[in-house]
Order: sequence, then structure tokens, then C-alpha cells
Amino acid sequence: MRSSFSTVDTTQLLKGVLDLAVLAVLKDEDGYGYDILRRLRTAGLDEVGDASVYGTLRRLFQAGLLTTYVVPSEEGPHRKYYGLNAAGRDQLNRAGKTWRTFASTMDGLLDERGVAA
Repeated sequence: MRSSFSTVDTTQLLKGVLDLAVLAVLKDEDGYGYDILRRLRTAGLDEVGDASVYGTLRRLFQAGLLTTYVVPSEEGPHRKYYGLNAAGRDQLNRAGKTWRTFASTMDGLLDERGVAA
């Protein structure tokens, strides 16, 4: 019987880590929606969708992890900026530790079985 999975589906992986990725992108600098999307793609998350990022920003804000403020733009509509607050930084640290533990476990499993990187 052939498996229907020929490769790991990056979009499925993104769903599990997009919150962490967005928090990480905002760690050192606030940003507006498209800017955050651009930073994620520049970092290598090419498959991340616009709607996913905007939905994640709304959800993180509603969870009390982000602050927002509006900056007037000379090139179009005002831009809503997002930044980490203290709760967002705490969540980034906790989720980052969880991710590193998980990634280390997966690396160990793959190395033990001789799976090429």
C-alpha cells in the first residue's frame, strides 16, 4: 500500500508554529500586517498566506499578547502597527522553549535513524 504523503506538508507545519513565528518577528521591532508578512517570507516562510498572518495578529491581540497603534501613512490608508507587550514576550519565551525541545527531539529521532537533513 502506497502512502498518500510524499513529503512533509509545510502548510500544515506552519499552522502549528505561526503564532510563534509572528511573535518572534515582532521581538525586536513593531510592524504592520504586510510588513510582518514580508519579514516572515524573507525569513524563509514563503508559503505563509496573507489571511493566516492577519488572522494570527487579530487572535494574538485578542489574547492580550500584542499592543496596537495606528500610524498615518502618506502613501495610502493609515497603518495599524503591532508590538509585543510583556505578556507577549513571556509567551514568546515559553513557546520558544517548547519549540526548541520539540525540534531537538525530532532531530534526535531523525539522526538515530540516519535520515538525511
